[in-house]
Amino acid sequence: MKYSIVAASSLFAAIASAKNCQDLTIPVDVSARNGVFNLATPANNIDVTNFILNLSQQGANYTQEVLRKYATVSGNYNIAATYCEPDNGPSEHVQVLTHGIGFDRAYWDLPFHKGNYSYVNDAVAAGYSTFAWDRLGIAESEHGDPLSEIQALLEVDALRALTVALRAGNVEGISSGFDVVTHVGHSFGSQHTYALTAMYPDISDGITLTGFSQNGSFAGFFLIGGNFIQANTVAALADYPDGYFAAGDKSAAHTNFFAPGQFDPAILRYAFKNGQPVTVGELLTFGGETGSVNNFAGPVHIVTGERDVPYCGGNCLAPPSGLPNIPSSSATFFPNAEDFTVSIIPDAGHGLNLEYSHPTTYSSIIDYLAQHGLGPHERA
Repeated sequence: MKYSIVAASSLFAAIASAKNCQDLTIPVDVSARNGVFNLATPANNIDVTNFILNLSQQGANYTQEVLRKYATVSGNYNIAATYCEPDNGPSEHVQVLTHGIGFDRAYWDLPFHKGNYSYVNDAVAAGYSTFAWDRLGIAESEHGDPLSEIQALLEVDALRALTVALRAGNVEGISSGFDVVTHVGHSFGSQHTYALTAMYPDISDGITLTGFSQNGSFAGFFLIGGNFIQANTVAALADYPDGYFAAGDKSAAHTNFFAPGQFDPAILRYAFKNGQPVTVGELLTFGGETGSVNNFAGPVHIVTGERDVPYCGGNCLAPPSGLPNIPSSSATFFPNAEDFTVSIIPDAGHGLNLEYSHPTTYSSIIDYLAQHGLGPHERA
């Protein structure tokens, strides 16, 4: 196991690079064993708050309390994605980018400050192709019932289906398949990446889990801090049915995603204005994604902000005795990893791509891939 407090350096020059991007709509067949819950979908903001108070209660397991049984949910769903490649042609290596709660695929390519906060720009400049998707149920991907349908493992199966199609060259609009497929997630997207490779250890060549640890002790901080309300009471999210929740105000977004003094106030306004919802079903099931041992044998990189709230309680450098930091406890869950490295971004919060330290985060991800033989392949 290796860990580091990351300095702002990179093997790659931070240069502007033209990229070719296209928005895609991809139909995928998915299936998962979803929970059936003895719970009515919250119908107003009092119901939402009561649900959050129950789910975050210390010493309780509300998911288990209301779980009645499991049932298979299957269907064909349309997934919205953006594929980008270098202007001189596609790489043989694609990074599959999965966003977390509160965002959509634009998290990876933020249209803010002339693209200076875009991870996609840096990855493409380094020679990678990227594939960022809206999680099932969110933003421009197909929506569904927020309690019985849009749950964690159905989204993980969508990620599986997309990955298989990308590798095989079966995504309409992308000219070929990819020899190397790596996965980069953030927060809930990192949990999806973890669950994907735990179920299918050979599906990825390398994984980066940003805004992540396997310490679930602090999930209540995120739930309470989010001040959640019905998403359809927000004008921009009015089309969502009851059971989709959104942050109640800018202070909620600040609490959950931004470290003190580490962000431009304008990007906080942007993040709140463009925030995306989370479903009641996702919140009931996100705690079960990372509990099993993961036999993935490729390189594993965890990148987490020092001041991350939901995964570190605001201090990743205050671990249990004998560990260098909280995310490093994941080493025991990856017994077969080719390499396991934790990078802690100094002073950063949970929303790594939106903070002043984002160049350090981006270079940490890109450098790690290159150092472990997963740099872009030479084009034919």
